Amino acid sequence: MFTGIVHDVGRIRALEALGGDTRLSVGVERLELARAAIGDSIAVAGVCLTVVAFEPRAFSADVSRETLALTTIGDWRVGQRVNLEPALRAGDALGGHLVSGHVDAVAEVRARQDHARSQRFRFRVPQPLARYIARKGSVALDGVSLTVNAVEQQEFEVNLIPHTLAATTLGGLAVGDRVNLEVDLIARYTERLLAAH
Repeated sequence: MFTGIVHDVGRIRALEALGGDTRLSVGVERLELARAAIGDSIAVAGVCLTVVAFEPRAFSADVSRETLALTTIGDWRVGQRVNLEPALRAGDALGGHLVSGHVDAVAEVRARQDHARSQRFRFRVPQPLARYIARKGSVALDGVSLTVNAVEQQEFEVNLIPHTLAATTLGGLAVGDRVNLEVDLIARYTERLLAAH
């Protein structure tokens, strides 16, 4: 479980195809790998990945075909910047919202414009996921917890403050770029419970 509060921006060091899956190596700057162990989870651009090896200032993780199909990882290249967050530990602050790291789909940037000192972004999501996105609700985009400001059919808008633009990879997004989307867990479970009645 994660919170959508990015702890570091790392870089992809290597991508190795392994029998249809991929092993990736992620270099870190500030992430405390001394606190991590083989088998621990780290969110990489919002994708919960399991650590399988360590290198100096880096870790490796395996990515399944399922994950490659549902996320942007298949598009990544060596040098790509990625948001990093270690798994939530008991007693840690919950600064964002509950994020599982199980990406639902890929969203596309449809617009970006200045909004005072912030930037306002509009994203398009696949139709089946649109019902889970609500004004003033939460979404995670490339692992960043954000508040939804507006929703219209398959599109929604968020504002990114200067800190988020500088401390995550989202400041580098342009129209047409794709991001990993995770809708709010509570919305999914609520729908499932209501459908049973």
